[in-house]
Amino acid sequence: MKLHRYNSRSRGRLGMMLLECLVYIAVFAILLGGATTVFYFCWDHSDALICAADDIASTLHAGERWRADVRAATGKITVETTATGEAMRIPEGAREVSYRFESGEVRRQFSASAKPLLLLANVKTSQMQMDTRGAVSAWRWELEMFPHRKETHLPLRFTFEAAAQSKP
Repeated sequence: MKLHRYNSRSRGRLGMMLLECLVYIAVFAILLGGATTVFYFCWDHSDALICAADDIASTLHAGERWRADVRAATGKITVETTATGEAMRIPEGAREVSYRFESGEVRRQFSASAKPLLLLANVKTSQMQMDTRGAVSAWRWELEMFPHRKETHLPLRFTFEAAAQSKP
């Protein structure tokens, strides 16, 4: 019976192939780790972008609601500044609409007996002021939202302007 003999050349090749496989596995693991890191980085920033877009949409909706209320004013609009925040009262016929900024929230109330509705949360600053322009009294609402991420370099600041149709 003849035994098959392995020569030293084939053993050396088998050893090199095993070493190459280990190197390929290590390179694959490094690439997979890097790709996972990049994926979660993009995932987090995509989530922050979605939150910022939601804040922008809700702020624009609230600003347009405020502008419509100012344009519908039938009397003198007043702004009161208190220790806790700011309140703007807009008379509209028999009812009065008020906007109140307290504790980082802007709320809108239809009348004194109605429950205030939350318009905006996560508000950093809010200021409503009269801006006289000749015979027209315009109103300006400036507000800034808190960013969802501390790395955000662009603050979300908004300015809305409106003028009452009738002279207050």
